[in-house]
Amino acid sequence: MDEYSKKKKGFSLGETDKERRNNLIIIILSVMLVIVIAVFFVQHNENKKILQVLNLEKESIQTELNTLMSNYDSIHTNNQALQSELVGAQTQVKDLLTEVVQIKKMSYNQIAQYRQEVTTMRNIMKNYIIQVDSLTLRNEKLMAENVQVKEEIAQSETKNQQLVKDKERLQEKVKMAQQLEAAELTAIGINLRGKEAESARRAEQIRVSFVLSKNITAPRGNKVIYVRIQKPNQVLFQKSPDDLFQFEDLKIPYSAKREVTYEGNALPVNIFWNNDGEEFQSGEYTIDVFADGNNIGTAKFVMKR
Repeated sequence: MDEYSKKKKGFSLGETDKERRNNLIIIILSVMLVIVIAVFFVQHNENKKILQVLNLEKESIQTELNTLMSNYDSIHTNNQALQSELVGAQTQVKDLLTEVVQIKKMSYNQIAQYRQEVTTMRNIMKNYIIQVDSLTLRNEKLMAENVQVKEEIAQSETKNQQLVKDKERLQEKVKMAQQLEAAELTAIGINLRGKEAESARRAEQIRVSFVLSKNITAPRGNKVIYVRIQKPNQVLFQKSPDDLFQFEDLKIPYSAKREVTYEGNALPVNIFWNNDGEEFQSGEYTIDVFADGNNIGTAKFVMKR
């Protein structure tokens, strides 16, 4: 056999059909093995990248939950009911944080679920901050308006000490109150046809209009809304000396009232004062609205001559 024939034979798959078939199968299997190994490594690298992204998302969620925990630590109120809700909400954040930390591997669905829960908890915390700020502002306003109590207690040193105690008790009650709010509070004079009357001599009634704001914590059900209307000469409109309602430790007079059914959603309300044919005074009138023993709104309006 010459040299060329030997070289040609060296490159053949075999001398017989069986050898060539077996050798071809081995080559095909080898190629497939190489492909499988290559696919495995590519997929392994992709899985590593996905795992890194999920771990970053998990760390981000943990960071946000830790921030929420810190924010709850900074919210303080003496309102026992509200404070109890704050503690409960903070416990939910803490439990969720513990759950996230303990999970070794997260899926995209779990990430989306936890993102939604974090958003919900953040919105709940914002609502609590608004409530705490509202209670503080309302308390300051009521303290400033409680002139009658100050005058009664300012007569002696003993009464001054009692005033301090009453202030503290008032603060506690105001903070504990889950108050409604009379938003968009306005008042106008109207004639017999229900049209606005800018002139005092043309007005037959005073219409007080407002919206009881949405409040998820306020008790539902029937509520009596009281309105105090103070004339320009500082005298209060009042039908009867028996028209009184409870405000803090006092019974104070009211001008008009209305019973409404409150279900927690925004509720428009109109309350009217009929002057029984008497002419209104010209000048500035002061309106105060009360509900659940709290002053929920104050406004002023002017009647011209």
